[in-house]
Amino acid sequence: MKKITSLLFATAMLLSIGAWAQEKAVNPSEFHGAVADKKSYKVVYQLNSDDDKIIKATMKNIMNALEDPRLKGKLQAELVVHGGGVAVFKKTNSYESQLKALQAKGVILAECANTLRERNISKDELFDFISFVPSGNGEIIIRQQQGWAIVHP
Repeated sequence: MKKITSLLFATAMLLSIGAWAQEKAVNPSEFHGAVADKKSYKVVYQLNSDDDKIIKATMKNIMNALEDPRLKGKLQAELVVHGGGVAVFKKTNSYESQLKALQAKGVILAECANTLRERNISKDELFDFISFVPSGNGEIIIRQQQGWAIVHP
């Protein structure tokens, strides 16, 4: 008798959990994304590739976040470039206007000094409107510990 009672109780619990889960299911037409209820948000975008598609996608991702109506005016963003990503800041490439547009919206453009040293790249080869950090990885680590979201497209 105890086994039957325990089995009936367990079945009732499973059925009630299933019913509760169905009640909590979100109707896709009623879902509009997370609510940005904080005063401000901070994000670091990491770029360590010289692939043109990845560079363009990264810059587009940043612009999309800045233009998201939930985040507009609340988002502080930094683009941390290291490794192959240094290509985006080279004067010989065609990204100047996109970078200036991001910077005009308040995006910090930061290049890893280690990358320059390891690849024998002079600061003169890069756009003069970018900033430098001692280490790209170090910058990401510090920012993450400060509560910044990290995005690596």
